[in-house]
Amino acid sequence: MTEPVFSIRNLFVEYATRDGDVVAVDDVSLDIRKGEILGLVGESGCGKTTLGKAMLRMIQPPGRISGGEMWFGGRDLMTLTEREMQTLRGRRLSMVFQDPMTSLNPLEKIVDHIVETVMTHEPGVTEAAARDRAKDLATRLGILENRIDDYPHQFSGGMRQRVMIALALALNADVVIADEPTTALDVIVEAQFLDLLRELRDEFNLTIVIITHNIGVVAEVADRVAVMYAGRMAEVGEVGEFFGDTRHPYSQGLLKSVPNIDMAEQHLYTMTGSPPSLLRPPPACRFHPRCPHAMVCCTTEQPRFAEVGSDHSAACWLYLEHPNKHPLERVDA
Repeated sequence: MTEPVFSIRNLFVEYATRDGDVVAVDDVSLDIRKGEILGLVGESGCGKTTLGKAMLRMIQPPGRISGGEMWFGGRDLMTLTEREMQTLRGRRLSMVFQDPMTSLNPLEKIVDHIVETVMTHEPGVTEAAARDRAKDLATRLGILENRIDDYPHQFSGGMRQRVMIALALALNADVVIADEPTTALDVIVEAQFLDLLRELRDEFNLTIVIITHNIGVVAEVADRVAVMYAGRMAEVGEVGEFFGDTRHPYSQGLLKSVPNIDMAEQHLYTMTGSPPSLLRPPPACRFHPRCPHAMVCCTTEQPRFAEVGSDHSAACWLYLEHPNKHPLERVDA
């Protein structure tokens, strides 16, 4: 195992609402390793995007990071001033947002986006040098040199994603967080985009975190998988072991829910129930109201992570000792 380039410890992120505080990220700890592609997966509303934004300390009111540590480059990011964080964003930590059209200025040419990014973070660079860097980077990402003077609306969805990656790499960032980068892409462009991510990881020794609800994307490109449910981490493992020996009941349900051409004559599996409200989440294990293996201990105490493989762990009482490990009696409504 390589040393982590980014470490999260006991992180909490809350959003204030009229009905109370929503804890969108609840006591999450995670190590992200140098040069890996980590797939952060889970249902909509589980806290994936909030965790990604928290890594760059981009949580805005009414949200706030209410506790925990985030270590990068030997420093706890929670102790840095906003000015120090602005220096890190773009230069060492960068984010590719879900919809590039909302992140790109429709009145600016593609080259101007990159030039502005470079000159903002590197004041000593001339406009000519920044423009040369933009041309070189765009070419390496498959954008023709004569297209960098076009506007965002003149690009396809896949090409706009390449522009967003160019912005993320313009300052040689170490860690790139990609939030649902393939959602708006068709399957052909998606495959090309995932190939590009792998090539960039290898060429630039990047660490990439892909936030997605698409299990297929994780299986295709990730080295490790981290599964979130209702604001908490449920399972973390190397991609081959995770798909070959999935342990957490929620992760098992996710995999069963993926359509399979071999199951054309069968009904698609669906998990019972719905994700809980984060205003009033279930006690202890958040998944126990939907879990087919729920036990009494699942309702009284949150499980810690258990090692279930050489590089694989799951937060589930199935793999831990507890005196109340007997089946939960359910009363049908």
